[in-house]
Amino acid sequence: MRILIIGGTHFMGPYIINNLCAAGHEVSIFHRGQTRAERPESVKEILGDRDRLREYAGDLQRLEPEVVLDMVVWHERHARDLMATFAGVARRVVVVSSQDVYRAFGRVNRHEDGEIDPLPITENSPLREKLYPYRGETLRAKDDPQSWMDDYDKIPAERVIMNHPELFGTILRLPAVYGPHDPQHRMFPYLKRMLDGRETILLEEGEASWRWTHGYVENIADAIALAVTDKRASGRIYNAGEPFAISVAERVKQIAQAANWHGRIVIQPAERVPEKLRWGINTAQNIVVDTSRIRQELGYGERIDLVEAFQRTIAWERDHFPEKIDPERFDYATEDRVLAERFHDTSSLE
Repeated sequence: MRILIIGGTHFMGPYIINNLCAAGHEVSIFHRGQTRAERPESVKEILGDRDRLREYAGDLQRLEPEVVLDMVVWHERHARDLMATFAGVARRVVVVSSQDVYRAFGRVNRHEDGEIDPLPITENSPLREKLYPYRGETLRAKDDPQSWMDDYDKIPAERVIMNHPELFGTILRLPAVYGPHDPQHRMFPYLKRMLDGRETILLEEGEASWRWTHGYVENIADAIALAVTDKRASGRIYNAGEPFAISVAERVKQIAQAANWHGRIVIQPAERVPEKLRWGINTAQNIVVDTSRIRQELGYGERIDLVEAFQRTIAWERDHFPEKIDPERFDYATEDRVLAERFHDTSSLE
């Protein structure tokens, strides 16, 4: 199968490319050329700007892709450009979306009022009612590196993809993805404390019990590759992620196991936890997502189990600290004052 990937040089992309090439597919990628990840020699490259996709239509169409996987559809215009470029050329497009489209995320981030949404969240659960979640009252300047966030919203993009009159679409709504090369370094705040020899890790009580569906990068790459190559995915929307959602406290324990750390977690009410350690989310709304559709329809399952996933992630994080570290997030003197006055029960890892 001839497959074109738009993006695909960061984090999940190399795993997807290797997966598809190993299965014998003919893979091409369209990207900016700013990331030189290792990839099979057979992979063809076209360099260009995703924001000006239509300008490269001729070169991209000459590849005659049967399926186009777009990793970087951030907003409605991206989706419209994608469909206009490949209608009449490709059989199908597969677009990586996010589970932040669900109304439950609006509840978590306090962008929307209302009752807590029921769990688990399925592909048919209500979507956010307020669009453009990162747009403020005043738009950012065009030369602001974060200006793209004013238009970010995958809900309008999904509507374009799934309602095109000629070109079939497939949507994958991804969870919080972790693993080697994670640009967000999701596990780093806890791992750094462990590597710094901290005997305790302080958590706010609501966040300690909060649950959010995650997915290990190699497993998520498998799910995406499966949706790309299986024609049964045509016209379908899939949640991807682990079949369980452990709490933040349980996640810290898994990190501790992988890092061989034997301290303890100390849980405190929000008012006693330093502000830099509080997320400020509505922890009454958990994000527990049902991933049974992709498992039942496409036969998806995880190759890498939870223990191995954490071990691989922590091994990478040890050697790849973030370029910028906010020292206020690691104000151990303040944490020690809180811990000295603690009155909440603690939970031991031993």
